[in-house]
Amino acid sequence: MYQVTILGTGKIGSAIAKLLHYSGDYSILVGDIDPRALENLTASLPVNTFVIDVTDEVALAEKLEGQDCVVSACSYEVNPIIARAAAKAGVSYFDLTEDVATTNAVRSIAEKTPDDLIFAPQCGLAPGFIAILAHHLCSGFEKLDEVKMRVGALPQYPSNMMMYNLTWSTKGLINEYCNPCEAIHNGRKIEAMPLEEVEHFSVDGVNYEAFNTSGGLGTLCETLEGQVRTLNYKTVRYPGHQYLMKFLTQELGLSDRRELLQEILENSIPITKQDVVVIFCTVTGWKNGYLQQISDVRKIYSLNLHGETWSSIQLTTSASVCAVLDMYLHGEIPHTGFLKQEQINLDAFLRNRFGCYYNL
Repeated sequence: MYQVTILGTGKIGSAIAKLLHYSGDYSILVGDIDPRALENLTASLPVNTFVIDVTDEVALAEKLEGQDCVVSACSYEVNPIIARAAAKAGVSYFDLTEDVATTNAVRSIAEKTPDDLIFAPQCGLAPGFIAILAHHLCSGFEKLDEVKMRVGALPQYPSNMMMYNLTWSTKGLINEYCNPCEAIHNGRKIEAMPLEEVEHFSVDGVNYEAFNTSGGLGTLCETLEGQVRTLNYKTVRYPGHQYLMKFLTQELGLSDRRELLQEILENSIPITKQDVVVIFCTVTGWKNGYLQQISDVRKIYSLNLHGETWSSIQLTTSASVCAVLDMYLHGEIPHTGFLKQEQINLDAFLRNRFGCYYNL
C-alpha cells in the first residue's frame, strides 16, 4: 500500500482522506493542529492521525520520513513550509493552492530537491483540472488565437442578495477577489485587475456572469506565452455578485482588511452543500486553414458518497488532487521536479478512478 500523509482536516482534507482510504490502496496518516478535528474525522474513518503544527518545519520533516507523498489541504500561506519539510524528508508533495506567490515558492524548492521527487501545486479544480482541460483543447489547433477559462462553484438555490453561499475556503476566496490576475492580452503577458471585465453568458438556460479573479490560470500563462493572442481566467457567479463584492473590497476598502472581510462573510453568508460546479472552457484558433472554435462545458452537482452528502466543490477539488497523486504513483505521470497541471494528459485523468468524477 502507498503511504500518504494528508495535512488539514477541513472539508477538503477530510474528503481526500476518505477517497484514498476507500480505494483500498492507501495507508493514510492525517495531521492537524486541532485534536478535536482529528477525533471528528476518526469517528467515521479508521485512519491514523497525529497532532502537528505545520509551521514547525523540523518536526514535520521528521514525521514525513518513510512516507511516499504528502498532500497539503492547509491554507496557502503555510504550503512553502510543508514543501520544504517534504524535500528534507524525501517525500513528493501535492497541494491545492491558488496563490501565485506560493506556487512560485514551491517551484523554487522543487528546483533544489532530488530528481526522483515530484512537487505538484495547484492540483484542485481551478487551478488544476481547468488547466488540464484547456491545454488538451489547445492541442487540436495548428495556431491558437483565444483561450477562455471560466469556472465557478455556485449554490443551486441562491436566496440572498449576493446570490452566493460559502462553499470552500473563505480566505482563498478573498485572495482570488483581491489579488492581481495574470492574463495574456494581444500576445503579451499582463496583470489584470480582479473583479473587472465582467461578461455574461448562459448555460442550459441559466444566466451567469464572469469576471477576473486571481490564480485560476495556474502556470498556463507561462506555458502559452508567445503562442496565443488572448488567454484569461474568470470566476463564474450569478448576475449581481460582482457588483456587491466590488463594493465591499474596493469601495469600502476591505481588500486591505481581509481578516475583517473574512469575519463579515463567515458570519453573514451561510455554507451549503447543495452546490453546482460550472466549468466552461473555449479555445479558438486555426485548423485546416479555417478559424475554428471548440468548447467544453460541464456541470457537476453534489452527490451522496460513502454515506454522506459531498458538495460539488468538495468532490471536484478532492477528486482532482487524488487523481494526480494516483496517476503519479502508478507511473502515468512521468515527470519529476516541478509539475505543471497542463503536463497531465486529460484522457488519462478522466479514466482515473478519482478523475472520473468529472464525467458525472
